[in-house]
Amino acid sequence: MPNLEKCLTIEDLMKLARRRVPKMFFDYADSGAYTEGTYRENSSDFQRIKLRQRVAVNLENRNLATTMLGQPVAMPVAIAPVGSTGLQSPNGEIKAARAAEAFGIPFTLSTMSINSIEQVAEGTTKPFWFQLYVMRDRDFINRLIDRAKAARCSALVLTMDLQILGQRHKDVRNGLRAPPPITPQFLFELATKPAWALGMLSAKSQTFGNIHGHVSDAVDLASLSKWTATQFDLTLNWKDIGWIKDRFGGPVVVKGVLDPEDARLAVDNGADAIIVSNHGGRQLDGAPSSIRVLPEVVDAVGHKTEVLMDSGIRSGQDVLKALALGAKGTFVGRAMAFGLGAGGEAGVSRALSIIQKEMDTTMALMGERDVRNIGAHNIYSNDLQRRQGY
Repeated sequence: MPNLEKCLTIEDLMKLARRRVPKMFFDYADSGAYTEGTYRENSSDFQRIKLRQRVAVNLENRNLATTMLGQPVAMPVAIAPVGSTGLQSPNGEIKAARAAEAFGIPFTLSTMSINSIEQVAEGTTKPFWFQLYVMRDRDFINRLIDRAKAARCSALVLTMDLQILGQRHKDVRNGLRAPPPITPQFLFELATKPAWALGMLSAKSQTFGNIHGHVSDAVDLASLSKWTATQFDLTLNWKDIGWIKDRFGGPVVVKGVLDPEDARLAVDNGADAIIVSNHGGRQLDGAPSSIRVLPEVVDAVGHKTEVLMDSGIRSGQDVLKALALGAKGTFVGRAMAFGLGAGGEAGVSRALSIIQKEMDTTMALMGERDVRNIGAHNIYSNDLQRRQGY
């Protein structure tokens, strides 16, 4: 096991994960659509936002705890749904869920996870959130929602921005599949990453656990791949929130909103919260960063519903900037994936610890003691920043 204490930033964990995880799976996490311009701007736009420093303030008894969707959280951070997490590390979804549970924050399981809903529920003791892709096979989706209910999932995260799959050139060039094809190149990868290979031999699942064995038309790898490729629903619309919410019987959060008008439509059709997200830059390349759009969405619907934010967060400072611009909570996906690839469950815990420490120190240097008080007054503003939209 690597010495994770030497990793001081999420980037350190990313570099370690690159050395330990087969290239096709590392690239899956570290990639965006087409030119990857939106992927890069998700992070770089955070750097343009400056924080106000305040001094001579009592900094005793600082607090990072708050709520997300009415649930107590140790800090305003949840783990985002990331597909194929179980290929970053064997049983990856279970490991990440356990790390989140121990830390006191929500974990969101992807529809396209390697470990199934039931496997994650068996490996944890507290309810987690489940992310839903709406597919053409509505019988399967109804059963999937019922399985989430049976596993005591406390919220459903409905992703709206994947009716059609944005092309990620790295995945195409790497021939990404789950499980991976046995090629000379992949065998070389296994030889150079023995810990990953040995661990995967004992993994509970090596392909999409929520689909395999639950769809009559997907009985083997070839048919599973074919079924998945044709299933994303091109007719998905705002009215679908209603029947999904009725079926689930709990809060439904709409993810993938990047426009104020879409935010209004989501709320008008029953969304219990909004996640401002561009899918980590993995869908519409050329779209604005999530942090740039966040204030517009907050202005549009923040008085009606809880606005959360995803895409681009790599530090505790990024979390605070999102809160200052109106988010009530944030999601981290790649930070979790890099931690998982670097060191399994301990690596995810390290990633969360890095973010927590950065939040605490930065908040103190901003002259704040309670994360619930973070707001627009914490952003340094001048004429240049106003022209840039912050």
